[in-house]
Amino acid sequence: MTDAAPPKSERWQIQVRALHKSFGAQHVLRGIELDIERGKTNIIIGGSGQGKSVLMKHLMGLLQPDTGHIYVDGEDIVGLDDVAIGTVRRKFGMVFQYAALFDSMNVVENVAFPLTERYRLPRAEIMSRVRDLLQRLGLPGVEAKFPAELSGGMRKRVALARALIDRPKILLYDEPTTGLDPIATKNVDEMIRRTADDFGVTSVVISHDMASTFRIGDRIAMLYEGAIVASGTPQELLAAPHPALREFVETSGAVRFDAKGRIL
Repeated sequence: MTDAAPPKSERWQIQVRALHKSFGAQHVLRGIELDIERGKTNIIIGGSGQGKSVLMKHLMGLLQPDTGHIYVDGEDIVGLDDVAIGTVRRKFGMVFQYAALFDSMNVVENVAFPLTERYRLPRAEIMSRVRDLLQRLGLPGVEAKFPAELSGGMRKRVALARALIDRPKILLYDEPTTGLDPIATKNVDEMIRRTADDFGVTSVVISHDMASTFRIGDRIAMLYEGAIVASGTPQELLAAPHPALREFVETSGAVRFDAKGRIL
């Protein structure tokens, strides 16, 4: 793989090239090649321990690779100093696996937190932005509630509001449907799709939920043993021959294949 930067693209918001990362003797990422499409829902699937979370931390610049490159809007973020990487991170919002809301803060305080920490904005402006966003996300009347008073699905939406309040270009979701019942899972899936459409953000979803993946994904990539072994549209992914991918998809029950590898 050449070290030459890929041409700046309007289609691809993030481009990962030849990315390697080890922790001691454990080689976690082994030459990752990945393109994240602008304005689309991009899903990275894979089993536990395959390196999905490590890859996500690299995309945000929270980890630096041993070798390789990560281009965000055409800029290589590998090796940037703290000030420059801080600017890049403001392009990202993060929705954590279990929402990660502050238990001691109510909904308004949780959603407003990124603004109060980063900027010297008038309180009236902050409150206006928070209430407008809660309204857009279907969360009116919950401003004074605390996380313990919310359902799992509601906590996810509040976490999404907090991630969106600083108007990011890219939203990262870490296993967003983990621990939810089927109805709440479907609601979260719809939330992810609506957010991409309504706010024009690029979504990157880390998931092992194959039903959700094929319900909302515009592009899907599979991470296996530290490398991307297949990527493309859902139809292209299902046509990919990699045996680990076929096993992962079929074992999930979301899609089944016949003896010749054709979709049933």
